[in-house]
Amino acid sequence: MERTRRRRSVLAALTATVLAVPGITALSSAARAADADVAVNGGFESGLTGWTCTAGTTVNSPVHSGSSALQATPAGGDNAQCAQTVTVQPGAQYTLSGYVRGSYVYLGASGTGTTDVSTWTQSAPDWQKLSTTFRTGAATTKVTIYTHGWYGTGAYQADDITLVGPGGSGTTQPPAAPAGLKTTTVTSSSVGLSWSAVTGATGYAVYRDGVKVQTVTGTSATVSGLAAATAYGFQVTAVNEAGESAKSAVVTATTSPSGGGGGGGGSSDLPAHALVGYLHASFANGAGYTRLADVPDSWDVIDLAFGEPTSVTSGDIRFNRCPVTECPNVESDAEFKAAVKAKQAAGKKVLISIGGQNGQVQLTTTAARDTFVSSVSNIIDTYGLDGLDIDFEGHSLSLNTGDTDFKNPTTPVIVNLISALKTLKAKYGAKFVLTMAPETFFVQNGYQYYGSGKWGGQDPRCGAYLPVIHALRDDLTLLHVQDYNSGSIMGLDNQYHSMGGADFHIAMTDMLLTGFPVAGDQNNVFPPLRPDQVAIGMPASTNAGNGYVSPAEVTKTLDCLTKKTNCGSYTTHGTWPALRGLMTWSVNWDRYANWEFMKNFDAYFG
Repeated sequence: MERTRRRRSVLAALTATVLAVPGITALSSAARAADADVAVNGGFESGLTGWTCTAGTTVNSPVHSGSSALQATPAGGDNAQCAQTVTVQPGAQYTLSGYVRGSYVYLGASGTGTTDVSTWTQSAPDWQKLSTTFRTGAATTKVTIYTHGWYGTGAYQADDITLVGPGGSGTTQPPAAPAGLKTTTVTSSSVGLSWSAVTGATGYAVYRDGVKVQTVTGTSATVSGLAAATAYGFQVTAVNEAGESAKSAVVTATTSPSGGGGGGGGSSDLPAHALVGYLHASFANGAGYTRLADVPDSWDVIDLAFGEPTSVTSGDIRFNRCPVTECPNVESDAEFKAAVKAKQAAGKKVLISIGGQNGQVQLTTTAARDTFVSSVSNIIDTYGLDGLDIDFEGHSLSLNTGDTDFKNPTTPVIVNLISALKTLKAKYGAKFVLTMAPETFFVQNGYQYYGSGKWGGQDPRCGAYLPVIHALRDDLTLLHVQDYNSGSIMGLDNQYHSMGGADFHIAMTDMLLTGFPVAGDQNNVFPPLRPDQVAIGMPASTNAGNGYVSPAEVTKTLDCLTKKTNCGSYTTHGTWPALRGLMTWSVNWDRYANWEFMKNFDAYFG
């Protein structure tokens, strides 16, 4: 760090020497008349428009001026950089300035064509101005300006960043706001929009209830992942290299009713609020073995744990029921199949859950994909099951280097899993129930990190479930992320949340229902899921896993998310009375705890 500071001092001395030459002094004075601030949205009054951030957001306090400022939180492998590329004039002098708060905060410019520069402060408990200068190279027309913190330190703030010098030869003004915004096709989960073209625009940003959810190059878009029978407000802005226009007038639309259960995924005959539980069907542990027929009627979805592969990469899934030597009270196959039919007759869903802690599944080849489809189909057909739960953990899913777009994955284990699940859905039709139970590391952690990152070095499993969920969101019945056995995860408030209370569950679920920029990229947003697709995963007791919370904390969680009452320190981005319900590991452990989890669910939802 000290090396950077000494280089800055030398640059300042050289600059002073050059400016001491009379002819150059006169020239620079004349040029100043044409100087302007060429940075876009340096005060962050338009959110992060114009900036690309690895982990940043805007806050209303503290600010240096105006009503917003940047706040970003570095992590162990990320310095939380925010940057923008600005059009400049070749061979011109520029001054980069900004105000910062925090420890080890940097402000700099790269791609100058001469000597890249940066300046920094070790500690700024209150707003401190940073400033540096540079001259562009003879052929330089674009420069990247940036601010960042230092790895593993606390959050920093930045505001009023300016780059003063001659304007570039490109577009110098943002376009006008779009006109003529209207709705087109409206369904239970999506709204189509169209608007008039804007002269000088190179693209458009779509906002839902004030949150940017999509960027497009044309004059139409479809916003999906919406809740049925719900009103939304939409706006559009026009964008070019100079920045973003003001927002258009608001157009409101109400999605159509879903016919009782939300779209897709075989969820239409689930109750409005469902209780999901895993049944230890292939093993026994300290919770003991529970016969399927003995599972109380409160449980609406029963996941048979587990189907496991013959080897990690074979794709050949086998469901071996618990042997008598391990489970003396195990029922016969005939009794088990009869219990499946009885549950279904009572309106319950019985699924085979694939994976679990010990069942690593990697579909590295199309042959493994096809074997997966045939072997899972055999289990479903043999026992007459309603569908499939994907509980891939550990190293089952990870992203190859360079696979950075969750909307267009290229990693074989991801692509082949998506293909296999779509094939199974097509084979069994609309009533096929598809659920997923990822860990927070593979979903919400994608807000900060995705795969190995643009520069490498991150855990390639970060956010690896996101492309699977996104590709199958129209077929997905339920997503119940495991809010347990988890490390601290950053929420949409850019604060880390830890297990042990309602706030963790509220923050993690809010992310699924609000959507979030993947790896902090505001132009790459994971859209929200419908609330009827989301259940909250919790351990049934202290024996079941880390992260157990008391019934009182479960009630707080549900109150906050469905009624916006009884909330703690975390502020949600909406209220979702149609939240589907709760999932727990496991039915067996809940029985061991005298059905505490089930009884609390029944008391809450009636």
